[in-house]
Amino acid sequence: MKAAVYEGPRTVTVKDVPDAKIEHPCDIIVKITTTNICGSDLHMYEGRTSFESGRTLGHENMGQVVEVGSAVRKVQVGEYVVLPFNIACGFCKQCEQGLTNYCLTMQPEPALAGAAYGFADMGPYQGGQAELLRVPYGDFNALRLGEDAAERQTDYVMLADIFPTGYHATEMAHVKPGDQTIVFGAGPVGLMATYSALLKGAGRVWTADHQPDRLRKAEEIGAIPINTAEQNPAEVVKEATLGLGADNGCECVGYQAHDPQGHEDASLTLNGLIDSVRFTGDIGVVGVFLPQDPGGQEAQGELEAQGKVPIDFGMMWFKGQRMGTGQAPVKKYNRALRDLIAGGKAEPSFVVSHELSLDEAPTAYEHFDARDEGWTKVVLHPDGHGNGHKR
Repeated sequence: MKAAVYEGPRTVTVKDVPDAKIEHPCDIIVKITTTNICGSDLHMYEGRTSFESGRTLGHENMGQVVEVGSAVRKVQVGEYVVLPFNIACGFCKQCEQGLTNYCLTMQPEPALAGAAYGFADMGPYQGGQAELLRVPYGDFNALRLGEDAAERQTDYVMLADIFPTGYHATEMAHVKPGDQTIVFGAGPVGLMATYSALLKGAGRVWTADHQPDRLRKAEEIGAIPINTAEQNPAEVVKEATLGLGADNGCECVGYQAHDPQGHEDASLTLNGLIDSVRFTGDIGVVGVFLPQDPGGQEAQGELEAQGKVPIDFGMMWFKGQRMGTGQAPVKKYNRALRDLIAGGKAEPSFVVSHELSLDEAPTAYEHFDARDEGWTKVVLHPDGHGNGHKR
């Protein structure tokens, strides 16, 4: 089968690899029809993680079941399914509490928790930017889709990661109807956090970034854009709230945050939120932060390379703010969000700028990594149904 394989910093090739196969009676094999390039993939693409050369990328996947293991009882061959990026067992202590993002069974390193497809430090599992994908514990991990799945793949594939992740940011920030919310980052996850806050009935949502094309997307769905190359988000929000600040905020950028001039600063968005959010407000952090950054010392400093970020904790403490962090437990949200899509209440595909074939993955990574104008979200179709620009 063909797959998009990481060969080293900023090098992805599409090549033949061994076919995915059943390895456990609970496995299923999915023919991938739609798979996304995620902003998190770029951390690995740039060589800023421990991701190993020779591994297949891709953790935002959906497709059609082509084979099931002997112990699979629910999922059937022929069904369309979307796959949470979290790989979970369903029966460990964490999974029993709904914390499938920190499964203890599927992570082979005893000191760690959590597993994912094609992701650094989250198990040996291959990614789904390929023609086939092995899905462990298929009955638990695969979310079955309805009759409109084939026609609405660019909506449903967002349930694998970015829609639940953006929603999780708003959950950790305790966004409620009428709230005034600020989102740092207008990439795909930031746009999904913005969208989720609006779906929840937030009275006003600001989205801060310095990429004009992404800010236009935020404005199109009803947010107030803040171009950080021209304005200070905290000043904008405080001016609009009698000096108080936003009720809550979401961090959707991560440890490679950088200013409009391109200077990296892992504390940039965190400190921006501490400043922008009011006393006793809530902050949800879903942008990726890691304990080791192989390129961090050169890009930022020795402490940042060790995952140590100099945030304004004194001000955060003084303001009595609360901060939630970590990857999203996708299964906590994906069924409800699926039903919003099926019912016509949500269309997360608005973020998609390009639908391409798997063979075009190397070029797509280059453009997406460079934040080239108009490249807001790339969808790959391993079945060859890519059609270039979507919008």
